[in-house]
Amino acid sequence: MSLKKLNTVLATAVVLFTLYLGLSFVLPLEPSFPGLPNWPSGDSGFPIVKSSREIAMGLAMGVLLVTGHRRPLGWVLLMVAIAPFGDMVNVLAHHGSTAAALGVHGLTAALIAITGLLILREAGATPATTPATAAQSA
Repeated sequence: MSLKKLNTVLATAVVLFTLYLGLSFVLPLEPSFPGLPNWPSGDSGFPIVKSSREIAMGLAMGVLLVTGHRRPLGWVLLMVAIAPFGDMVNVLAHHGSTAAALGVHGLTAALIAITGLLILREAGATPATTPATAAQSA
């Protein structure tokens, strides 16, 4: 399997899981926040905020993936990795399960960041055509 195919599979998994997670906070799918000892009640607004964040991230990554913008996708994946890292810090700060914080959120952040780095590595292997280089070759 080529690096590009592997990266596409990983990025697709990240996009689909992010969208699923976002939808699980607005649909009656029993949302959960692994490791958080006191889940905020449904009327707190927390599920809607978390849902909006996840869906927006998933759509941004999905659009870049579908349109073939590999380098921007790599950078967005690196930025998106901050969200599960923040979730990990949130769980730890609110005396949640260290195992869930590191094993769920920390591992997710690492997987997304690694996927972003792999895509950047792949995208860096082929030089991008810029208007300046296109004009020179014409």
